[in-house]
Amino acid sequence: MVKKTFKLFLILAGMITMAACTSGTQKEETKTDPMDILLNKYVQVSLTADISHLSANEKEMLSLLFKAATIMDDIFWTQNIGPKDAFLSKIEDPKARKFAEINYGPWDQLDNQKPFLEGFGTMPPGAQFYPVDMTKEEFEAFEDPNKTSLYTLIVRDDEGNLKSVWYHEVYAAQIEEAALLLEQASELAGDAEFASYLKLRAKALRTDDYLESDMAWMDVRNNNVDLVIGPIENYVDGLFGYKAAHEAFILIKDIAWSDRLSHYAKFLPDLQKQLPVEENYKKEVPGSDADLNAYDVVFYAGDCNMAGKTIAINLPNDEKVHLEKGSRKLQLKNSMKAKFDNILVPISTELIAPEQRKHITFDAFFSNTMFHEVAHGMGIKNTIDGTSTVRKALREQYSPLEEAKADILGLFLVTKLHEMGEFRDTELMDNYVTFMAGFFRSVRFGAASAHGKANMMTFNYFLEEGAFSRSEDGTYAIDMEKMMEASRKLTGKILMAQGNGDYEMVKEWISSEGVVKPQLQADLDRITEKGIPVDIYFEMGPQMLGLK
Repeated sequence: MVKKTFKLFLILAGMITMAACTSGTQKEETKTDPMDILLNKYVQVSLTADISHLSANEKEMLSLLFKAATIMDDIFWTQNIGPKDAFLSKIEDPKARKFAEINYGPWDQLDNQKPFLEGFGTMPPGAQFYPVDMTKEEFEAFEDPNKTSLYTLIVRDDEGNLKSVWYHEVYAAQIEEAALLLEQASELAGDAEFASYLKLRAKALRTDDYLESDMAWMDVRNNNVDLVIGPIENYVDGLFGYKAAHEAFILIKDIAWSDRLSHYAKFLPDLQKQLPVEENYKKEVPGSDADLNAYDVVFYAGDCNMAGKTIAINLPNDEKVHLEKGSRKLQLKNSMKAKFDNILVPISTELIAPEQRKHITFDAFFSNTMFHEVAHGMGIKNTIDGTSTVRKALREQYSPLEEAKADILGLFLVTKLHEMGEFRDTELMDNYVTFMAGFFRSVRFGAASAHGKANMMTFNYFLEEGAFSRSEDGTYAIDMEKMMEASRKLTGKILMAQGNGDYEMVKEWISSEGVVKPQLQADLDRITEKGIPVDIYFEMGPQMLGLK
């Protein structure tokens, strides 16, 4: 049971299973707990890594990083719903509480943010980054140069007028505690560049000026432990896409796999020149100082830990860093393998044509994900008329279009490297069939999410181009040549849309094509009926590594 304002919705289809009648007597109805159905969307995974090679100082440093990351988690709770303890303490049902912890609130993030607790309506599109009663028109009329910053909260003053407040002011006590922990950790770091980054990141948290620390992070190459921390992504701000949410990743480098990836970074400037668009849409040259590495992730906190889990990272997001130095692409190998084994393989058994299932491989899944992240750093960051960044021109439509770009451009890059003779980790057919299977995995994150919309834009485009077919038994097979051509055409279409910065055109495209159509929904329902989880959640923390 939960308290009155937190009672579970019972209006869920299929919650009651009727027992069969025998000898004219109906057996007693067997009821299924609605929360069991919701929780079964996830499978628990233990986040561990071998840290035997770390020094005593590095292990002590890790303990400090866990504490700093937990502070980011607490801040994100306030940005999404409000103070964590105040919210969770009112939920008495342990299953409902667990599901709320996974979703960082009362909204099912994998079901278009539908509330699963009574007393809550639709999730505010701007989360808690803006007053919930604020209209778009009021915001547009609000004159403040800081209002569109990634690092300001919009609140009302005593007179009810809008004002911008910097994150480091809103969360002052928490930010100071986290900054001190990073400074202490820097004294224990075994790598000079990583120690410098930790100090500069502490400074950035206190000032909301992240450029210097982002640049320093680009120089971190020889560390055993890595950390992403601070306000990073803007997916949660569905109102304008302006506000970054707090999060943290703690990572242990996989040296062997990282050595495999480092080969590809040098090709990025040349690959930019080969993009299938006119010169003015690819005139920007991405920094050649890109970094491709593999890690075992041992802690997710905040935004990145809500519902569907990130399995790769492409950062920093700052366009200035991209153009000067590039970006770092971090592959989270243990998390990725958990999704492949528990989700993608079972989905493929249901929805991929039997003769093509042999092409579903972890190496293809890994490389598709890696080049998705590589693709984020390529293309065009500023509109071709020079008036704006693409991010600001497209506002809340930026994230789904950017995710669609990364998906399809990543496949284009894999293809080009195969043609150049530089990528032989997989057969190209493996990459394309595994990419196809990825649609069915990723769209289940929710059609309202940036990734869900991106997947549907590509799926529906491929459908129109005949890149795949669906047989009578409900399985899908790709046409390799048509899929390659569709990939090239869609890459060009998205890059032009970004370069033009045409907000209304992109909005219309996403609203019409970034949706799940009936036949696909029926196939996705089959996956759900088979009990295949949608995503993973974690047993994690210092105790998983044998730390205090």
